[in-house]
Amino acid sequence: MSLLAVDRLTVRYRGGAAAALGVALQLDAGRALALVGESGCGKTSTALALMGLLPREARVEGALRLGDGPARRLDEAGLAPLRGRTLAMVFQDAAAALNPVRTVGDQVGEALRLHRGASRAQARQGAIAALGEVGVADPERCAASYPHQLSGGTASRAQLAMALAAGPSVLLADEPTAGLDATVAAGVLALLDRARAARRMALLLLTHDLAIAARHAEELAVMYAGRIVEQGASATVLAAPAHPYTRGLVDAMPLLGEPRPARPIPGEPPDPGTALPGCAFAPRCPLVEPRCRTEAPLLRPLDDGRLVRCHHPLGDAATLGGAPGAAEPASAARAAPWRPQ
Repeated sequence: MSLLAVDRLTVRYRGGAAAALGVALQLDAGRALALVGESGCGKTSTALALMGLLPREARVEGALRLGDGPARRLDEAGLAPLRGRTLAMVFQDAAAALNPVRTVGDQVGEALRLHRGASRAQARQGAIAALGEVGVADPERCAASYPHQLSGGTASRAQLAMALAAGPSVLLADEPTAGLDATVAAGVLALLDRARAARRMALLLLTHDLAIAARHAEELAVMYAGRIVEQGASATVLAAPAHPYTRGLVDAMPLLGEPRPARPIPGEPPDPGTALPGCAFAPRCPLVEPRCRTEAPLLRPLDDGRLVRCHHPLGDAATLGGAPGAAEPASAARAAPWRPQ
């Protein structure tokens, strides 16, 4: 049974712009699901909707379920009791996420006071312990510091300590390594791996970096224009993408030791306020056919267990226009498997 299940999440902003359309996700204890896609595809809006942190003008529909509990609406009444204690979030910009006029210790300790009933003295000691657990070199000094006095790496660790302090069962991490150098970023990702393993915590990792997704998430969900277009085991999806957009993301990644240059996806994502009659990726897809422009594809299972939203997934000769058993057209041939370096 899933620790957290999200059903038909839809987010629309004023003017009809859609950031998420019918998103369904399942998070299992001790495992990570990476949500990947270009900037503006809807990743952050999805995570903020699950935390109930979107602006008031956003209209959110859908429900979530924790374990075998009842379905909860994605509104303030349904989400407020879960924030911090059950669901926690690490934001993309740690320095901006921390309150500049309060010490780090006060902010980490607040989670213990609100959700665990700790006294101020207990919260301070708990905050120091939490900072030490996430690898802060001098947790007492960090607890007494203000956010502007911290390095980027220490601020990221402090934010992670704040998110983990109350012992949530589900953690949402939005680009947790943004702005960090490679060494510090690797340390933050290792902390996330250890935390979910030790606590049996489910992790939703939002990233545009496929290498990070491959190394730190067992499952991958690819998002485009607010919809999940491919989902499955990370190794399976990245070794042989079934959706042309996923293939494009893989080809756009530069690889060490590879003679070919990175190949960016031509064109731009659709405007969130524009409703296309068919597949949203059709204007950029190299395999587009008339049906793609008029009929929106459904998310359907393939034989290997993954889900794909495409009329003619890569490797499926029957839906690429060839007869069953016929050779694939050269333009749709599955490219060489991609592996993270």
